[in-house]
Amino acid sequence: MRRLQAPFGRWEPAPLSEVRERFGGLGVRWWVAGGLAVELAVGRELRPHGDVDVLLLRRDQLTVQQALAGWEWWAADPPGSLRPWARGEELPPGVHDVRCRPGPDRPWRIQVMLDESAGAEWASRRDSRVRRPIDAVGMISPEGVPFLTPEIQLYYKANAPRPKDETDFEAALPVLTPRQRRWLAGAITRSYGKPATAGASPGTGPGHPWVARLRTGPEADPE
Repeated sequence: MRRLQAPFGRWEPAPLSEVRERFGGLGVRWWVAGGLAVELAVGRELRPHGDVDVLLLRRDQLTVQQALAGWEWWAADPPGSLRPWARGEELPPGVHDVRCRPGPDRPWRIQVMLDESAGAEWASRRDSRVRRPIDAVGMISPEGVPFLTPEIQLYYKANAPRPKDETDFEAALPVLTPRQRRWLAGAITRSYGKPATAGASPGTGPGHPWVARLRTGPEADPE
């Protein structure tokens, strides 16, 4: 089987209008993710973006091939390499990322990310204990683009924050509601608040710096 090794080639991210056109009307839930999701929540541009991420539930993965018919789909399997994703193939649970492009000599346009679910609940691919009703996973921009709620996106970024993740957190913090702050602080503590060990990801373990900042702000509202 042909495989691609990093670096995988250049990107030319699809605009959000194209993403909405391709994924809208498929009858499944999908959300713009990554830094663009944070920007949609904040309502302004924060920084340049090298790609565009679209999140779907694993159970709906084959609709990607429908939305991007005629394109190439390459699964990160294993992470660090890409291999062709065959038409109709169900990707195994350990595969979460798919890069998509219109043809072999074309730049990558869309990265699809797969997350888990259990019935009517979304479940984090990082920690199945972190859950939420699927109806509460996303928001809709004024332009009609579904996007991942900022607290869920920041939860993923909190695992090993890079400078761009710190930028996103700084921008999103003022717009998070008390409930969003409480949820994010709890999710970070549950998933990343284990005792520090050799080789642990930076920014994790007791005293994650984001948690203290999330708990210093508007008083939490009641459930």
